[in-house]
Amino acid sequence: MSVDLILTSIIILAASGIPGLFLRPRSPWIGRLHAICILAGVCLGLAGAFTAFFLPDASLYVFPWPSIQGALVGVDPLSAFFLFPVFLVGGLGSVYGLEYWSPRAHIRTAARLRFFWGLILAGMTLLIISRHALSFLLGWETMALSAFFLVTTEDEKKDTRKAGLVYLIATHIGTLTLFAFFTFWREATGSFTLLPAAAGTLPAITVNILFLLALAGFCLKAGVMPLQFWLPGAHTNAPSHVSAILSGVMLKMGIYGIIRVVTLLPGISPFWGWTILLLGAASGILGVVFALAQHDLKRLLAYHSVENIGIILLGLGLAVLGRSYNKPDWIVLGMAGGLLHVWNHSLFKSLLFFASGSILHRTGTRQIDSLGGLAKAMPWTATAFLVGAAAICGLPPLNGFISEFFIYLGFFHSAESTERLVILALLGAPALAMIGALAVSCFVKVYGIIFLGTPRTEAAKSAREVPLTMIIPMLLLSGLCLIIGLFPIVTLPFLEKAIAVTERARPVTVLLGSLMPFGPLSAVMCASVLVLLASFSIITIYTRNRVRVNVTWDCGYARPGWRMQYTSASFARSLVLLFSRILKPVERKSPLSASFPDRARFSGHVDDPVLDRLLIPEFNEMRKRSRWFYRFQQGQTQSYILYVAVTLCILLAGEIPFKELFKILFSK
Repeated sequence: MSVDLILTSIIILAASGIPGLFLRPRSPWIGRLHAICILAGVCLGLAGAFTAFFLPDASLYVFPWPSIQGALVGVDPLSAFFLFPVFLVGGLGSVYGLEYWSPRAHIRTAARLRFFWGLILAGMTLLIISRHALSFLLGWETMALSAFFLVTTEDEKKDTRKAGLVYLIATHIGTLTLFAFFTFWREATGSFTLLPAAAGTLPAITVNILFLLALAGFCLKAGVMPLQFWLPGAHTNAPSHVSAILSGVMLKMGIYGIIRVVTLLPGISPFWGWTILLLGAASGILGVVFALAQHDLKRLLAYHSVENIGIILLGLGLAVLGRSYNKPDWIVLGMAGGLLHVWNHSLFKSLLFFASGSILHRTGTRQIDSLGGLAKAMPWTATAFLVGAAAICGLPPLNGFISEFFIYLGFFHSAESTERLVILALLGAPALAMIGALAVSCFVKVYGIIFLGTPRTEAAKSAREVPLTMIIPMLLLSGLCLIIGLFPIVTLPFLEKAIAVTERARPVTVLLGSLMPFGPLSAVMCASVLVLLASFSIITIYTRNRVRVNVTWDCGYARPGWRMQYTSASFARSLVLLFSRILKPVERKSPLSASFPDRARFSGHVDDPVLDRLLIPEFNEMRKRSRWFYRFQQGQTQSYILYVAVTLCILLAGEIPFKELFKILFSK
């Protein structure tokens, strides 16, 4: 039943954008019909996912596909776990886009965006339930191409076209890597069916090659350092609700692929766990460090996606090491933390991108230093952004704290093991703590400069709250962040069933409920909410009737203005300088020379470490070295006929049996 519901959902989602292609470009029904179809498909999909959890069905649905002996799909609790973010964010994004990307404001692109919105949801759903290489790659490529057209929605902009091209190249490199993986899988197992291989059936070197190929392909999709080079540009230049689906959902398809492959391969090596753990630490720390130096709000959030993928990999790496060293508590806590952070990140990162879209919708800018004082003009957006910021920093009483607490607890359990393995706690826990501390610094900067203080530009002064169709998705996501934070026990049955799928070959003997103090944790979280509410009430009552007095002279400034406020560069400068060897910031400033100098200017920029510092310079150098080949591209028909003739002669010469001719000649 669950498979039938989800397959029906895929059909509805894929067809949701078709009616809009035949309506008038300005018709409001383009968005309305699309939202209705998306919500209908989402409801069916969520019903199928819930059914897979509570009425599990191990059967596989076979499509009659003669050339490949049937294409398989199936739904287990692990698949259902990853389907929830797809349907939730996809449904809320369609409602958010009714006003954010309305047909009357975006005549040329409204119908096209909605067409590919439905396709990307259908593609991700198909690849999650796939149990055959063909159906998996069909869903994967549908997702990849739909994401390209969504990223390049505003293709009249040069930066958008560049971001789309970089993404397209990156995603197809990942696809080619997966082609290699499935080819090796077919050679090793004799089938393209994605079912767990029995222990001892594959040589160790084959298993390691399969793991490395899968890790490379899926890490490229997940945006793991140093394969994140496509991510900042794509998330920055896409429409904000598209950025939400890319960051909150699509990146997790890479995580899903890694987890699914680990469950397929027999004989897990400690090398796998250490590799995943180190990649997670590097992504988490470097992602938040590069986010600190950004002045573009959406680019900053994009680097925080790299950071949170790193947190997920920390939990997954701990779980894989637990399987290698036969430590059930590591497996359960690490996998629970990683899986729950998949949910949590999809909630608070989508919330943050929705809030940033609201800011962009009302002010027309993504530049942090061009904003300010928006909390009074946009109170709902300010509240939603504050909830998302606190959640992404891992602060109680919100959901980000819970998943990180699972991972912390797993590292603490590893410290109780033998001395040789204590290095886990020495590496993992401090890395996670450093990520959280830097994230707090980053979002204190962002929230303070955007929502507090004095407006810096006319656009910020004239801002007003967004319509209800944009507020409701933000409020629902905020509520889910709070519910999971206050009552994490609601996630327990979903986590335990998903973990059981990952350990189906060798079931773990420890349950998450016995390792995690859900009751005391909920009590502490609820108490923290009460303390926050009481403190806020006391401060409000105390300051309500007080007369505010402004100084007339303070350090020589008689009239404080917005120019005296911190900018994003000045606020984060000390931390940027601390990591300057990694960030390598480029600063431009005009010197102050005269006694009464003219207005000075200062600007700073941090390039992407892979795209801007490595790939683009190398490709430019390669292009310079290849200029000699341009002489053959003369555009003359006779030249190209000559090239074809020469090539044909070379190919024909390869068919001539020269060896036999030489033998005949020399024998005579």
